[in-house]
Amino acid sequence: MSEGGLFSTYPVCSSAAGITGNLLAFVLFVSPIPTFTRIIRSKSTEQFSGLPYIYSLLNCLICLWYGTPIVSPGIILIATVNSVGAIFQLIYIIVFITYAEKTKKVKMLGLLLAVFAVFGAIVFLSIKVFEPPNRQLFIGYLSVFSLISMFASPLFIINLVIKTKSVEYMPFYLSLATFLMSLSFFAYGMFKQDPFISVPNGIGAILGIIQLVLYFCYSRNSGKEPRRPLLESYA
Repeated sequence: MSEGGLFSTYPVCSSAAGITGNLLAFVLFVSPIPTFTRIIRSKSTEQFSGLPYIYSLLNCLICLWYGTPIVSPGIILIATVNSVGAIFQLIYIIVFITYAEKTKKVKMLGLLLAVFAVFGAIVFLSIKVFEPPNRQLFIGYLSVFSLISMFASPLFIINLVIKTKSVEYMPFYLSLATFLMSLSFFAYGMFKQDPFISVPNGIGAILGIIQLVLYFCYSRNSGKEPRRPLLESYA
């Protein structure tokens, strides 16, 4: 292949990886719908926790800001996936607050306001204090820290599967989507030569592989389908 052909194919592959990652992320974003359908029907949040959605909203907002042209030109597909993710998380949080008991309602509302305050402070600092390329570095490190903190969820699930020798709470299709999405964004980050995208998603892909291996090792021990789908958000 000629050098010109190689460089003409490069952006196509990059866009394909980013679009694929967006589509797979959508699968993860809609995965909690059965949980919230149950909450709406019972008009109670029962024993469900709203904290994962608070963390996911903050993560999506930070990664959304990182993907905007004012911070990181040329990676708009990071902004699109996280804008969709932020909308879903906000909807889930609003539903949770609507049906939560008073104590949880006040706590969740306070945390939601805190998320917007933190995000507002990050945007303000990044614009007023940092100039390119330091602005990208500042938000990039924050996004990586945020993404790595989100890995606590799959690590908890992995530990639970090993302890119980059951994949009841680790749906196969979500584990597969997590792996493929992380792999897609890892490739996107490599094409864009952006370690703030490739490194955390490379870690996410490794965790996805571990989940798939565990699924095939312990799936025969599980007698029923998982009831509480795992929610993850990546950039």
